[in-house]
Amino acid sequence: MSKASFPKARADLKPNTAAFELNPLVKPTGFREYDARWWFGHPGSEKPPELNLQGVQALGMGIGTYLGETGVKKRVVVGHDFRSYSASIKLALVAGLLASGCEVFDIGLAMSPMAYFAQFALDVEAVAMVTASHNDNGWTGVKMGAARPVTFGPTEINRIKEIVLNAEYAPASGGAYHFVENFFENHYFKELTSRPKLKRKLKVICACGNGTPAAFAPQVLEALGCEVIRLDCDLDHTFPRYNPNPEDMEMLHAMAHALKEHGADVALGFDGDGDRCGVVDNEGNEIFADKIGVMLARDLAALNQNALFVADVKSTGLFATDPELIRLGARTDYWKTGHSYIKKRVAELGAVAGFEKSGHFFFNPPVGRGYDDGLVTAIAVLDMLDRNPGKSMADLYRALPKTWATPTMAPHCADEIKYDVVERVVKRIQAMQAAGASITGQAIRDVVTVNGVRVTVADGTWGLIRASSNKPELVVVIESPVSEARMREMFKAMDAILREHPEVGAYNQTI
Repeated sequence: MSKASFPKARADLKPNTAAFELNPLVKPTGFREYDARWWFGHPGSEKPPELNLQGVQALGMGIGTYLGETGVKKRVVVGHDFRSYSASIKLALVAGLLASGCEVFDIGLAMSPMAYFAQFALDVEAVAMVTASHNDNGWTGVKMGAARPVTFGPTEINRIKEIVLNAEYAPASGGAYHFVENFFENHYFKELTSRPKLKRKLKVICACGNGTPAAFAPQVLEALGCEVIRLDCDLDHTFPRYNPNPEDMEMLHAMAHALKEHGADVALGFDGDGDRCGVVDNEGNEIFADKIGVMLARDLAALNQNALFVADVKSTGLFATDPELIRLGARTDYWKTGHSYIKKRVAELGAVAGFEKSGHFFFNPPVGRGYDDGLVTAIAVLDMLDRNPGKSMADLYRALPKTWATPTMAPHCADEIKYDVVERVVKRIQAMQAAGASITGQAIRDVVTVNGVRVTVADGTWGLIRASSNKPELVVVIESPVSEARMREMFKAMDAILREHPEVGAYNQTI
């Protein structure tokens, strides 16, 4: 096969045409900062697709070509989530990988962390996991990496984007395909359960939102000795009850309702591809993931002297100000939001763990292997309870200093313009700081621009505006250590700055 034997990807193809069937469709905006996601569509959907199967094959060839360029051995783990079209997308991806000379190890239906673990268990260099995580039915995507446990970030993904859009493929012979039978039972399940059972008898709500973890998570929790109450654990890619996203209040509400109904000790909720875990305590408190992170940091800091943690800029200020973490000598490095960014930062700094407000948590050995795994997070929560036999999850939550925070709110903003809007917002706030202006009547104390803009005023109340890395949205988060009223005042002030830009639309949820 020569370089000219596969056509250049296009973004203007219409369904039900010969051109659509003969050419790869790949919308450039599908290449995100740390993974790739496109609207693939489903029967009855009116939104035009951004990707077709030929485009997926082109992506596979692009990944294989990139591995060759960078000298990585062309051996790749692949897996897919349970959406109705994901197996087809994976096979198209495999076709492209094979055409570029890759040896492919297919673990079948899987959660993303199972694919990351397979890199270790099968001693394979690279990974390409087909999933759109918690995105609505009709979306697809690929999470990629070639330096376990780290996944690709902007540099690597932009190069793959160039290869695909410019048809810079390097076809090669030598490709091979292996299907790995029973990977869950023979490898992943053993990895998580070959350990002593929990000492405490815990009743646990296992909420999966009808996502891929439904096929795997309950069995793991039961093997650890938990009494498991299954909530929405039938696979259904239409997500009939709620979106499987532990940042989504609807999922948290469903978890809290089930917990109260069954008198459980804790509710654990997993996102669509199983790399995140949300928590509701025994009193029905829906705990945002960054507060869970502080609780786990306290637990791990007691076991690791002068522990270093990483937290993303969306996360609570308690990582830096919590008296207990300070007493234990713990330090926290605030870094860019995004699973690839935090994962890489945790590896670079040798941190004990890294935490994202979205629920992506990264534990270095001995707790984990450095990648984000919702089940590893769930086990860390259960181990924390096991180490505190006289305390409930609510007791541990109450022990944190009180803050008032919004959920992660996402006003719509087109992919093509969202980064420009954020750049204008950053300049606006920097100009306010330079001019000595106040926000909500408070002097600006600090402005962090490592990822969007996080502005903190004199009383410690802060607000963040950044561009979403995987959806046509912005991200807004507010927290105040003073009061709910101050949190709401800060939201109004930050939203007013956003409303100076007509490209910004309605929020997915608000306070």
